[in-house]
Amino acid sequence: MKRLTKVSVVAFAASVALTAALPLEGCRMPQNVRKAPTPGASPGAEDKAAAADSRAAADPLAVHRAAVAVDMHADTVQFIIDDGADINRRLTTTHLDAVRMKEGGLDAQFFSVWVEPETYGLKGARAVARADEQVAAVRALAERHPETWTLATSAADIRRAKEEGKLAALLGLEGGYAIDEKIENVERFYRMGVRYLTPTWTASTSWAGSSGDTEGQTRGLDDFGRRVIREMNRLGMLVDVSHVSDKTFQDIVETSSRPVIATHSNARAIADVPRNLTDEQIRALAAKGGVVCVVFYPAFVEPGWRELKERVDAEIAPLVREAGRRAVEGRGSFRRIARDRVREREYLKRLPAVPLARLVDHIDHIVRLVGVRYVGLGSDFDGIQATPRDLSSVADLPNLTAELLRRGYSEQDVHHILGGNILRVMEEVERGTGR
Repeated sequence: MKRLTKVSVVAFAASVALTAALPLEGCRMPQNVRKAPTPGASPGAEDKAAAADSRAAADPLAVHRAAVAVDMHADTVQFIIDDGADINRRLTTTHLDAVRMKEGGLDAQFFSVWVEPETYGLKGARAVARADEQVAAVRALAERHPETWTLATSAADIRRAKEEGKLAALLGLEGGYAIDEKIENVERFYRMGVRYLTPTWTASTSWAGSSGDTEGQTRGLDDFGRRVIREMNRLGMLVDVSHVSDKTFQDIVETSSRPVIATHSNARAIADVPRNLTDEQIRALAAKGGVVCVVFYPAFVEPGWRELKERVDAEIAPLVREAGRRAVEGRGSFRRIARDRVREREYLKRLPAVPLARLVDHIDHIVRLVGVRYVGLGSDFDGIQATPRDLSSVADLPNLTAELLRRGYSEQDVHHILGGNILRVMEEVERGTGR
């Protein structure tokens, strides 16, 4: 493979800086545009609203803290189990902990229950046990530290935690491997507190195709997969399409009777990778009443970054292998964590930083396509080895709010994006389930 030269990195960095300074055609929101008068509004109401927006722009931290902020995806539980991380204190080895959640004004975190297929298999008792272990670890946060955490299973629980000054911990099952091809296990995990399920990760299951392997290119939902989606609808469990193949996406949208979400995906029109969503898919999710939650990983944010990363990966492969070799005594995913720490260190040195503004370009694009009520946040913190500049951890989330306000989003718009939209979807999916 061609070696990455210093010249190519400099050139790429220059292009990132230039494109960050210039809006993508058709993507950036117009700034300081007055909205049409609201029918029935009292005289002067629009002027008061404009004044409120002006105050909001001057105090982004106040706007941020007034919102109910929800992140749909973080892989922190792997560090709790396999690296002994205590996320109730400030850490330097993760993107997220309780201290920085409070600093960053994040009120609710969906923790990803992720079963690594290479280690635990695509199904079977080991996959189920690994998922159970992670569920127990998240539940233990609230059981052992009730002054800080509450286990939330509904939108009302999240709002209540915010009012009480606590952090809401929620559960999402990333990859359907742990249901072990048994329909009754969907309800089993629901009863344990899981509130969304992603049919695949980067490896296809027998019943759903992934965007990350060759099988997924032609595989959609089979009959069992459709039963899984209908069972999730019955229970009030959110259906997540991040990681699934295009064919599986279409089958899910056609099968689900309730809103469908993407917990951590961006716009393919900007960063053309299979993990991101096409404009047609974004419109389809919005038509179902769902939400696209933007992911922070630069490979899914910045055009060309993934290709540059792959060249760096080839260069640092010996370092990564050595880190894995030395971690042989670790349990679970400890070996992967050790390898990823090498990648994180080397990416920081060798790859150009991607600006936070580029992430907001994805939000702009989605808003222009379908409106502000259909976009949210899914950081993928602790599952990624690089982050955008000025979003290095959960403590930096107010920087995102500041950029949204700078671009002309209103305080209400920002509140929708930070968490209001996903709370709406949760409430709609919960409706009619007896909750």
